[in-house]
Formats: sequence, structure tokens, C-alpha cells
Amino acid sequence: MITIYGMTNSGNCYKPRLLMAKLGRPFRHVELNSDDQGTRSKEFVAKNPNGMVPLLKFEDGRLLAESNAMLLHLGEGTRFVPDDPYERALAYQWLFFEQYSHEPYIAVRRALLTFPNRKLDATPERLAATLERGHKALRVMETRLSEAQFFAGGALSVADIALYAYTHVAAEGGFDLSRYPAVAAWLGRVENDPGHVPMTWLP
Repeated sequence: MITIYGMTNSGNCYKPRLLMAKLGRPFRHVELNSDDQGTRSKEFVAKNPNGMVPLLKFEDGRLLAESNAMLLHLGEGTRFVPDDPYERALAYQWLFFEQYSHEPYIAVRRALLTFPNRKLDATPERLAATLERGHKALRVMETRLSEAQFFAGGALSVADIALYAYTHVAAEGGFDLSRYPAVAAWLGRVENDPGHVPMTWLP
């Protein structure tokens, strides 16, 4: 059985759990976080030298880090990775956008405001910068979703799962999603897709 090392309240760790739930695939969850130094332990760093979760361990012992790489691998051959080459490239495009232009601001601002161990990093300057860049990312998403139901083609894909993970809790970072009606409607479509589970769900 596949094992996923991760934090229950992390959007990045939620991504592979959500996809596995939608695929109906069993897996084992191992809770691990930086608060208790679990991700910095000698044993874990031997598995992932980057010292971060999520980390996926296959039945044969092979390891895979980076949440979006996990989505692409687990989604291979399923409805979540488009067959059409252009639509598949669009999925990659939005996965890169999520990690470069979305997660560093929306997810980080949420962490600064809600994780006790990040309070010292929550300077006024950093909060202002993450708010500004987070709204920029949401405006880009709003533009796309004003003309399409999903990010890559006409059906939900790994791109939607990746972007959903932190967008659906963006309010915890101080982002008012009522300003983005197309994004709000898209969140509903993702949640109505079969097999949906909340961030707190564990197998």
C-alpha cells in the first residue's frame, strides 16, 4: 500500500490525499510536521533531503516528493490527466502557476496568520506583499474561469486539484473570495465532483 507522509492542515499534503480519494485508491497516512521537528529528523531527511512533506512512498520502497509531481504520477492514465496533448500542457501550465505565483502568497499568508510557529515572520511588510501578490493570482484565476469551467480542458484535472487545495481556504489568509465570483463557482464545481473529501479527511 502507498504511504503518504504529510500534515493534515497543509494544502500541499491535501492534494495527493484528495486525488487518491477521488480515485478510490487505499493508502496509509503518516502525520509528520515541522512543529515537532518530525520533518527534520535524521530518519525522514534520509528519505527526503529537502526535509519537507508531502512525501509519497511506493510499495516497492521508491520515494517521490513534491505534491504536483505526485498528482501527475498518480493521475497518469486517469480522467485527471488530459489525453489531448494541448490540454495536458495546459494542466502543466497551471501546475507551474500554482507553485510559482499562487502557493507562495495565498498559502504563505494563511500560514503566517494561522500557524503559531510562523507568527514572528508575519511582519506588516510581508503580510502586505503576500496579500497583493495573492490577489494578483486570484485575478488571473478569475480571468481563466470566466471563460472556462476548469483550468485544463472541459473537465476537472490535476490542475484544478492543485489550485483548489489552498484557494478553498484562502479566507483564512485574509482573501475575500466574494470578489471573485468565477473562482467561487469553480470551487463549487470541484466540491461537487465525485469522491470529494475535505482537507481534514484521512483514510
